[in-house]
Amino acid sequence: MNIKTIVTTVVAVIISAIILLYSPSTKALEPKPVYRVYLAGKSIGLIEDKDALEQHIDTEQENLKEQYDVSKVYAPEDLKIVQDITYDEKISTTQEMYEKIKDVEPFTIKGYAITIKGVEVMTETEEKTMTPDQTIYVLDKEVFENAMDRTIRSFVSSENYDNYLNNTQAEIKDTGTIIENIYIENKIIVKEANIPVTNTIYENEEDLSKYLLYGTSDAQQTYTVQDGDTLSDIAFNNKLSNQEFLIANPNLKDENSLLYTGQQVTISIIQPQFRLVEIDHTVFLQEENYETEVRYDNTKLVGTEEVIQKGEKGLKRVTSKVQKVNGQTESSVIDTSATETIKETVKEIIVRGGRQPSYGYNITGNTTIEGYWKWPTVIPYTINSSYGYRWGTLHDGVDIGGAYGSPIYAANNGIVVDSSYKYDNGQYIIINHNNGYYTMYAHLSARYVSIGQNVSIGQEIGAMGQSGYATGTHLHFGLFQGYPYRSGSRSLQPLSLFS
Repeated sequence: MNIKTIVTTVVAVIISAIILLYSPSTKALEPKPVYRVYLAGKSIGLIEDKDALEQHIDTEQENLKEQYDVSKVYAPEDLKIVQDITYDEKISTTQEMYEKIKDVEPFTIKGYAITIKGVEVMTETEEKTMTPDQTIYVLDKEVFENAMDRTIRSFVSSENYDNYLNNTQAEIKDTGTIIENIYIENKIIVKEANIPVTNTIYENEEDLSKYLLYGTSDAQQTYTVQDGDTLSDIAFNNKLSNQEFLIANPNLKDENSLLYTGQQVTISIIQPQFRLVEIDHTVFLQEENYETEVRYDNTKLVGTEEVIQKGEKGLKRVTSKVQKVNGQTESSVIDTSATETIKETVKEIIVRGGRQPSYGYNITGNTTIEGYWKWPTVIPYTINSSYGYRWGTLHDGVDIGGAYGSPIYAANNGIVVDSSYKYDNGQYIIINHNNGYYTMYAHLSARYVSIGQNVSIGQEIGAMGQSGYATGTHLHFGLFQGYPYRSGSRSLQPLSLFS
């Protein structure tokens, strides 16, 4: 055997030995299909069977199935299981992987995620902002639909709402209201989803409608009616408007509902979670107060008075378009072309004595018209918001709706102590009536008087507008005892001037 043959044989033996030596390791390094498990974006290991893990989770969570009355429980929302391969990485058993998961992230159940999108609103500093989006979870879409219907009926009477839905509203013959449109301003998105069981999940319409109305599922505050309590007093003392109080207490029909001692009423401030817009076509009768003219007769003694023409109120039939949001009037527009005068006013004329008595002291007649205040806007008008609390904040005047640019009148004689602009009041005027009382006229589109100017009752001092923090065209008319918003001042019910 020559040397070449010997070398070839040795090399062949060595190669064979190497193949035999390493062939088991080569077999061990063959790729194996598995599933990689990620929790909150982080890999937590491998499993052989995805279905087995999901089934194990469902089997182990019988308590959740009983609690929510569902047939299946699913993996946590942040758990992702993807196909992978491994060579020698450790593979966890189904039980081992379940133990890694169960105390880290909550398990989920099938349901619906309902997103109520925010809407654009104006802040008190005249800045536009979006209300936040929010997501509500339910197991059954009908729970949400029924809760929404129930909440809507808190703002609109069931009879009126059903007539609107069924197109059975009665035609207006003399006076009355027809609902032209009702819609939810927020966009609502309903999606089927796996819901983490740590989230609030509404299982019945009662709990969800409470949340939609009050912004909380907590128990509502209540008050026990005492002797002498009136509905208006209870509402005002708890920072509610009468309308809000009635919404919170649907068993009470209207503001004239009788209360009894010991009765439990809800006094929580409502915070609706969506904006329900209602557009009404309304026809109503409106009285027009008569003016009073005072004449002086110097042939009669001071202190004597005679009514030579008795005043009579007028009456108009007014048509308006009213926009309400969550049951509260937000704006109104009067159709002046449709206004009918049913009865004209008759001016009252009073004659007072102007002759001084001859026995020593002097009495001067009062140039202010006592007992008479002029309505500050043209007639007809609407009352958009009354004096009192709304959404937990005191509304310290009355909002009177009318046409943009229409005249605003001084309610009585006085001197202008402020005529300016402020972010919330917009263009505004304050008049001192020299008897301890002040009136304020806000949200004007124009001002025709300046500080220090004397004004007479009925004098045109400005024009109605929407300046400042205002929704819709209106006059905010305020009455104060003492200079408004200064120490010792307090707001009063402006309508008391005209009762």
